[in-house]
Amino acid sequence: MKVPRTVRIDSGKKTEFVFVVGNDLCVNLNRNAPSKSKFFSVKCSSDVQYSINPPPTTTSRPTPPIPLNGNSTLNFTMTRASEQENDNKLSVWYYDEKKEILGKAVLHLTAIEISLDVDADRDGEVEKNNPNKGSWKWGPDGHGAILLVNCDCERSYWKKPDHMQKGNAVTRVSDLKDMSLMVLRTKGPAKLPEGYKLTMHISQSDAEGVRVFRSKTPPVVISESFGSLFYNDFVKDYPLVLSSKDLSQEVMYLGGESEFKFYVEGLKFPDVDFDGFIRINLSLLEPICKGVPETPIFTDQVVFRVAPWIMTPNTLDPIDVFICSTSDNYEFVKGITKLAEKSGCTINICHEYKNRGDRWIQDELEFGYIDSPHQSFPVVLDSPRDGKLVDFPYDELLGPDFGYVTRVPERKDVSSLDSFGNLEVSPPVTVNGTNYPLGRILIGVAFPTATKGRNMTKVVQEFLWAQKVQEPIALFSDWLYVGHVDEFMSFVPAPDRKGFRLLLASPDAGYKLFRDLQSNGHGKATLFDGVKDEKPLTVDEMLEDDNFHSQNRYVQSCIDWNRDVLKRELGLEDEDIIDLPILFKLVVEKGNENQFRAVAFYPDMVNMIVLGKNLGIPKPYGPKVDGRCALEAEMCSLLEGLGLNCTFIDDFASYHKRLGEVHCGSNVRRKPFEMKWWNLQM
Repeated sequence: MKVPRTVRIDSGKKTEFVFVVGNDLCVNLNRNAPSKSKFFSVKCSSDVQYSINPPPTTTSRPTPPIPLNGNSTLNFTMTRASEQENDNKLSVWYYDEKKEILGKAVLHLTAIEISLDVDADRDGEVEKNNPNKGSWKWGPDGHGAILLVNCDCERSYWKKPDHMQKGNAVTRVSDLKDMSLMVLRTKGPAKLPEGYKLTMHISQSDAEGVRVFRSKTPPVVISESFGSLFYNDFVKDYPLVLSSKDLSQEVMYLGGESEFKFYVEGLKFPDVDFDGFIRINLSLLEPICKGVPETPIFTDQVVFRVAPWIMTPNTLDPIDVFICSTSDNYEFVKGITKLAEKSGCTINICHEYKNRGDRWIQDELEFGYIDSPHQSFPVVLDSPRDGKLVDFPYDELLGPDFGYVTRVPERKDVSSLDSFGNLEVSPPVTVNGTNYPLGRILIGVAFPTATKGRNMTKVVQEFLWAQKVQEPIALFSDWLYVGHVDEFMSFVPAPDRKGFRLLLASPDAGYKLFRDLQSNGHGKATLFDGVKDEKPLTVDEMLEDDNFHSQNRYVQSCIDWNRDVLKRELGLEDEDIIDLPILFKLVVEKGNENQFRAVAFYPDMVNMIVLGKNLGIPKPYGPKVDGRCALEAEMCSLLEGLGLNCTFIDDFASYHKRLGEVHCGSNVRRKPFEMKWWNLQM
């Protein structure tokens, strides 16, 4: 319910008052009436509409004196802006019992239109005075403006994300496209009555997440007579209006019918201490007298929500492939390059003088993006692992329309689980009627009962949870030596069912395949045939090793735990899952003789790169049957029926022996979702 604002009038005085069109005002007629007042009457200009409560018995205007009682009120409004100061008037006359005049209160009124406007309907345009601009609602029928964290960098040298650049002004006009437009629209006389002023202000808490800039030279009014304005569009400096150091600042009232543009910059992503909402206020202040603070008589508010960081799953189309070149991975680089070109992707090779021997580019970073109705760009999330690729995300990726974000924990909190092979995201799913159209983030942690297990560091987990649009799922990965979820799972596109398949490493599937080989007379076929410095192992020898089998039963139980979690949290059925024949072995953790963790026994085929329908799979060097690797044949049988093309890439010496595979040594930037995050039903 719209409640009129209470104002006061003083008998025997003339009061100037600025009225904001669209509001209703209420006067308590008895409060400041002269002593012995028993009646009153009202007169006003033609642009002022009023009503009296309780209503008088007559409807004639001007009203004859009517009885004054303790609850007599006058409500009035104006529907259009003034052309000059004080060009409207409202007066209240007071009478005694004999209806003789005791005094009158005169209110000189200047009506103005004021609206602080944003793109509240999310169509890329700043509409005028949207009724929903002061609130935020999720969904396709939702409303509320969107703000990007300005985390790319317009500079080529001395780079920093733009929101971290020092100084109080925008120095490059190109940076404005990463900010959200906010428009102050006013209409009224050439100037406000003396002492009135407009201020823009934010709270201290919101100021940590936002800055507001304006044009250094305000719009210049060239002509008012035709109801149109012309603006100076050539200003290249945009001074700071609001920040953590300046919570409030007066803004210029231009007169006539004018628009004043402001540019709102996001400074921080949603996180555990920030819900992502920013509120900006505009107030009209009324003077009382010299030495006394002004009081607000009108406030307008707009609400922004900061866009979340969004990950992209394997089922989205690839754009760029990133790999590292080292002294020993020529065949790997050649194989990935050929696959990328076949898939229509750009190949980006980080050479050794930059990577300094660190080949694990998947572990160093994760590609995502941020999106709004007016702008979208990729944003790399830099992991806290900080190997020798530590500078790559910042130095090589941060740039114009390519953002950067990281979370830095205390050093003691960082473990192998903080590498981003331990960070994946599912394709879109629906779970028990709940839709996740942007998928769900997957992270690996310690088993719930573990007391000394490794976990992804708290600050990264909190960041991922705070984005809200891809609700994370915790999987059990601490049983692995390296500890990454990409060692036992992946997603590939599919033409049916949910549009994808979940691939899971399965020792049971591996043993089934090898037992079938043995029963078909291929027990003497060897694994690792032709691999340098690797002793060949027959199928019979492997199957006879009871300890090895026990190790794989343990691994299967760990994967089954995760299988159940994934089925429950992603709404999957067994038909949505493909078990890949992969075996593991347990090794002693370095520095802890009592701790055994698992590594892949032969190249871990689930640890693949997915480029559309083209899969780059670690070459497993399994036993050959009729001249063909039985493991490769099984992979092709399982996946090619989905329209996928399997390419096997030799990573044995350069990656597998170093406890990683193809996915660990590559990274992919993908197209964003067509689904807009703000249309989610939350």
